[in-house]
Parts: sequence; C-alpha cells; structure tokens
Amino acid sequence: MAIDYARARRLLARRDPILRDLMRQYGPCGLAESQHEDAFVALVHAIISQQLSSRAAATIAGRFDALFDGRPAPRQVEQVPDTVLRQAGLSGQKIAYLRDLCRRIGDRSLPLASLDDMPDEGVIAALTQVKGIGRWTAEMFLMFRLHRPDVLPVGDLGIVNAVRRAYRLRATPTPRRLTQLGEAWRPYRSVACWYLWASLATAPLKE
Repeated sequence: MAIDYARARRLLARRDPILRDLMRQYGPCGLAESQHEDAFVALVHAIISQQLSSRAAATIAGRFDALFDGRPAPRQVEQVPDTVLRQAGLSGQKIAYLRDLCRRIGDRSLPLASLDDMPDEGVIAALTQVKGIGRWTAEMFLMFRLHRPDVLPVGDLGIVNAVRRAYRLRATPTPRRLTQLGEAWRPYRSVACWYLWASLATAPLKE
C-alpha cells in the first residue's frame, strides 16, 4: 500500500511541533522519490555498501552490475568466480555474504518474492538469516525498497544524532527513549525519520 504522504505530514505536524518545523524547512518527503529497486539488487547493493563511503560503494556496485549488463540475478552471480568479483572490488567477506544470499534464494529459505506480503518483523526475520544482513540493513530495505511507512531504526547513528540535536537533549537518546518518542509518530515513523535524516545535512551536531 502506498504511503499517503500528505496525510502523514498532517498527522506528524499536529502531534510533534519539532517535526512540523522540519517539514516546513525541507518540504516534501524524499521517501516518495526512492525507487522500488529489484529486491535482489537492493540487497546486493546493501551488502556492497557496508563500511564504505557512498562514492566507493557506488563505484563497486557499478562494476558489479556491469558484469551482468546491469541486471544481476542470483543464478548468474553464483556462476561468477570469486576472482572476478574481487577484481570488481568486493572483499572476500562480502563475496561470502553474496554467496549465502544466492544460496538462500535458490533453496527458498529466503522467500524473496513473498517479502512484499510479509509484516515488517517477518521481513526482518527472513532477511537477517542471511550472513552479512543485520537488523539495520533489513530496516533500510523496508523503508527504501518496500516503502513501509512505520519503521523506526533505533540503532541508526544518524537518527540518534538528529533526535539529540532537534529535541535539544543533553544525553544521547537510548533505543528505549527513541521508541518512546516515536510513539507519537505512528503509523508514519519512516516519514519522521526521513525528516530527521534531512536535518543532519545542513547543520552539524553540537557536542
């Protein structure tokens, strides 16, 4: 189901004056512009991007995609030797992660085609079976690939820093504090998070 961004903005503005000010500053929610990328490609790119800058990740992802004319599929990836993947810039550990991802898709222990129909926690449970995919990666998949409206990644450093600054908190908010704060944002916590991330782009966190 598509997110009703107009309704989300109205609800968040009514419940949270700080978010209301952020929405006035940053305009329409950028989640609406994120593409519904192929699920397999989205997961591959998520693995590739781990612990890399955006530029380095984009370069390696481009090289990887080029091996398959821009349309990688699990069976194709399985047939490519490790040496070729290393030449594209993937580490041995990330190659192992990709192998595990392809194996699980192949034996259907990861029901990729069914993720759209699963509840959020079901998607997280399915994805985190794969080596190299943790809860944060699964949450980003929910938000940016499946466009789920009510995801709150309490382990995301950007969200932690943005909340601390926007709400003028003296201490770094704990996951429990973020969860409590986010209750007012339901059922559009993903939208609230986008505005919090946006707020980090213009002003540094004051220590």
